[in-house]
Amino acid sequence: MVGTTIEFYDFYIYATAAVSVFPLLFFPKGDAGVALLASMATFGVAFVARPIGSVVFGHFGDRIGRKATLVGSLLTMGIATFLIGLLPTFLQVGLLAPVLLSILRFCQGLGLGGEWSGAALLVTETARDGERAWAAMWPQLGAPFGFILANGFFLILTLLFQYNSAQAQLQGHFLTWGWRIPFLVSAVLVIVGLYVRLKIQETPVFVRSVARGEKLKSPLATVLRNHYRPLIQGTFIMVATYALFYLMTTWILSYAIGRQELGYLGIEYRSFLVLQLISVLFFAAMIPVAGWLADKYGRRLILLLATAAIILFGLTFHLFLNPQNMGAGENANLGLLLLFLSIGMALIGLTFGPMAAFLPELFPTNVRYTGSGLAYNIAGVLGAALTPFVAVWLAKNHGVLSVGLYLAILSAVTFVAIWLSQETKDSSLDARADQAATIGIESTSP
Repeated sequence: MVGTTIEFYDFYIYATAAVSVFPLLFFPKGDAGVALLASMATFGVAFVARPIGSVVFGHFGDRIGRKATLVGSLLTMGIATFLIGLLPTFLQVGLLAPVLLSILRFCQGLGLGGEWSGAALLVTETARDGERAWAAMWPQLGAPFGFILANGFFLILTLLFQYNSAQAQLQGHFLTWGWRIPFLVSAVLVIVGLYVRLKIQETPVFVRSVARGEKLKSPLATVLRNHYRPLIQGTFIMVATYALFYLMTTWILSYAIGRQELGYLGIEYRSFLVLQLISVLFFAAMIPVAGWLADKYGRRLILLLATAAIILFGLTFHLFLNPQNMGAGENANLGLLLLFLSIGMALIGLTFGPMAAFLPELFPTNVRYTGSGLAYNIAGVLGAALTPFVAVWLAKNHGVLSVGLYLAILSAVTFVAIWLSQETKDSSLDARADQAATIGIESTSP
């Protein structure tokens, strides 16, 4: 939980800055809407990198072990985040600034691509039978906790620097240097995370798999050859969770604080951040609820119910967010917006909670890191990388109802994937050794 909190903190401070800071400092030329779209595009770069990270870190995680790989992913993310805090802006170095920003965002994606599956495996392969979903929900809490840390930090800074997003001045202290502080402070958090991770032990399931001689020379090749069905299935099972989360965090921030004359709500940045931080508490609260329910009633049933609720929620977007209902600027109905955010965040918790148990249970031990990581991060490309970008375009051209329909369509795909899946609650992780792929292992491994 400590490690994933730090990783997600690093990831989310970029997401917040991509809406409130980077369009002004790294993409300042031209229309404000175009600058926001450009900033969102660099935000999506990390999701392209995440499957690559899951392949790289998954290879070593399945061959060397979970512990060493988790240390490597934490360092990759931490160093990239710290360097973002040192970057020159567009006014200082021109086009080199967004290029460097994109490269470091790519490195962030590599780190997080190896993080999630390693943390999930660490707990699922250590947990007692019948309690895997409950154990696996702990690293899942790193997502809301990291979000609270990142956005809480930005909120405090905007208060200290008296930063008003509606009247942003490039010469102000916040845009000059204050925005860098959350990125630079991440170095301290990484040191804490390294201390924790160097203390952990290798999982007993992995140790037994190695002792049985099941280590593979190429886990990726085995996944693509022998386990492409659970890979595809796991990918689409995760898509709705990603889409909903990044609508509720990144896109809604841009829609809420955007200028009224451009068709947005024009809510003051600090006011919105307070609402968002309150709503994330519902995200955190529902994760342990979902973990407990998934152990008691099964992963499949809980995820089917949660995904059906997400589809219905998507069909109500216009009832909440249409400016005629919500109001705008000083007249915006903040209570209605808080209700919208809280419902969305609660649904994220219900669908995100069981994932750290469900996805790893789809794969055998010797490819579990690679397989679950690939499924999780390819889903990020499909459900998250394009979602803020597409949602900005849809809201601008077709209104908020189209954004909700986009979420409902992606969620319907997820519902079908879950419906076609098998329940894994009572499966033994040791018993799921890949017998077909381990034939002749002595001839393919050192």
